[in-house]
Amino acid sequence: MLSLESFAAERLAGLEARGQRRGLEATHRADGVWVERGGERLLSFSCNDYLGLSHHPRVKAAAMAAVETYGAGSGASRLVTGDTPLMGQLEARLAAWKGTEDACVFGSGYLANAGIIPTLVGPGDLIVIDELAHACLWAGSKLSGAETTRLRHNDVEHLDDILTERRGSVRRVLVATDGVFSMDGDLAPLDRLAEICAAHDAWLLSDDAHGLGVLAEGHGSAALFPGAAIPLQMGTLSKAVGGYGGYLCASRAVIGLMRSRARTFVYSTGLPPASAAAAIAALDIIAEDPSLCARPLARARQFTAALGLPQAQSPIVPVIIGDSHAALAASRRLREQGLLVVAIRPPTVAEGTARLRIAFSALHSEAEVARLAEAVRPLLAA
Repeated sequence: MLSLESFAAERLAGLEARGQRRGLEATHRADGVWVERGGERLLSFSCNDYLGLSHHPRVKAAAMAAVETYGAGSGASRLVTGDTPLMGQLEARLAAWKGTEDACVFGSGYLANAGIIPTLVGPGDLIVIDELAHACLWAGSKLSGAETTRLRHNDVEHLDDILTERRGSVRRVLVATDGVFSMDGDLAPLDRLAEICAAHDAWLLSDDAHGLGVLAEGHGSAALFPGAAIPLQMGTLSKAVGGYGGYLCASRAVIGLMRSRARTFVYSTGLPPASAAAAIAALDIIAEDPSLCARPLARARQFTAALGLPQAQSPIVPVIIGDSHAALAASRRLREQGLLVVAIRPPTVAEGTARLRIAFSALHSEAEVARLAEAVRPLLAA
């Protein structure tokens, strides 16, 4: 036990020295954008609740009604007794919204990718994954046992070269990417990736965690490329939808396979009824109000225009600082002005690219965005 304690203490000391130790800070989200931390009231630009739906009265009412009807939890795996009627309703809504035959809901986005990828590929297969893809795509790839090749970020020519060289020597190929990259906010060229995948009989998996609800009138990043064949569209219910859970939208056959063989589905307790009901209500609001869905990107573009930054492609805008300690200091300076912008440091991002990751909400006013821009301006000149 002494060796364990010594190991942990030494690792923590190293993280501290590099400005990469992480900790928790209790946060009361009073609504979609205002939070209370350590007795301070802060305007948050660090939350993925892009539409403020986690606090929407209809969403909260749906969640509370589900608890009254079905209880606080589902009680078992969905294949046992945990498949409440709400789950089928939610999956039908997701499939219709994404334009696929069926959908499967998982406990979280991380669990989704950790289950989807090993169900489709394994030893003797090849995964090609964008180097900036989310950690859960990398985790699913590692769990699969398939050979994994790193794709240069959004480099379609590199993908074509890899598949031209390797396709004949492996059974199956899965190409995995974010639709909206969570730390940089840029978009994957899904149309060109889909074209190359089709030419080489490779399967394209797009993680739309940060696209659903905020791009293409809420339909997500794939809908920006009509006609692109993206057979595997996954995402989360924890960002713009405002709740919790993950999903895969795909063909009936693929979804049937997930329900039978995806370990993170088969061996996990079903989503709590309140989460399913909240997601259904949130999807209703998203479908009813395209103007709400458009607002986060509009606010992000207001910010980038004010500071002369490249035009935002999504509600996520990075301000690269470089050094981890400097990024933490920049975050503290903004907090002193009543603004919460959390510093993102390695290993979440590459060494030397620590940053302020700014996330814009439909609930941010134009005046609040202008205030943030003026506070960030000196940091760009530093």
